Amino acid sequence: MEQPDMTPYRKGLIYGLLCYTIWGLFPLYWRLLDHVDSFEILAHRMVWSAVFMVTLFIGIRHMRLRQHIRSLRQYLMLLLTGALISFNWGLYIWAINHGYILQSSLGYYINPLVNILLGRLFLHERLNRAQTVALILALTGVLYFTIDYGHFPIISIGLALSFGIYGLLKKKMGLNATPALTVETLWMAPAAIAFIVYCYTQGDSALNTFEPLTWLLLLLAGAVTAIPLLLYGKAAERITLTALGFLQYVSPTGQFLIGIFVYGESFTTAHIVCFCCIWAGLTFFSVDTIRRLRRH
Repeated sequence: MEQPDMTPYRKGLIYGLLCYTIWGLFPLYWRLLDHVDSFEILAHRMVWSAVFMVTLFIGIRHMRLRQHIRSLRQYLMLLLTGALISFNWGLYIWAINHGYILQSSLGYYINPLVNILLGRLFLHERLNRAQTVALILALTGVLYFTIDYGHFPIISIGLALSFGIYGLLKKKMGLNATPALTVETLWMAPAAIAFIVYCYTQGDSALNTFEPLTWLLLLLAGAVTAIPLLLYGKAAERITLTALGFLQYVSPTGQFLIGIFVYGESFTTAHIVCFCCIWAGLTFFSVDTIRRLRRH
């Protein structure tokens, strides 16, 4: 993982850390919308994310889509990545609203391992000794957590694979994060608008009742969704998929802490073992990264 220029690498680490910190705080936001249907929340996320990204894109001077996205293949790839991230959003919201919080959190603990595996298989990224130790510790914690859960975690696997493949494709495309995310959200917006209109005409929409706070939260869902994804895209441009994988442990750890100290969820032995193994692995990874940054 040696980098020819460590300044972009350092910026990528900061972008990634900010992104995963925001995602770790997401339960505080979506819990305020637990009275709204999961798929309607997803549709609003898609629509208002598109609005936010188009507004941001227009506001950036001297940026044109054709400067960054030049072929039909790239547009079609962005259709695929847009579908993947929409599937990930929808599955996550559905899991939270149907009482599968444990499986959803496990999915985001597994996802970094999927990132590392995909990086090794498709991008030929290599692990040094410290990173190998970190990976083994993290894998040990996740395996213990999975075995203790007692069932094949299909929701967890769905979340991990969809976001892992999304990150791999974003890394391989190497496109500027802002125009790429703008196109992704625009691809998804028409279907989302159609769904919102359908729900409204059936009288089943949150928009059928005048609740200012609900309307505001749905409106702001665009910015809340797009900003960390934009940060993720910028991080993926600058650092390896392996580094992104380890940084992601910040997100489910934040969710666990919120669940325990804010919502009073139980913290089992499996959580303790998984938590300790992962943070021990993160310590190895962080010390190694800081040492390389200082050396360069």
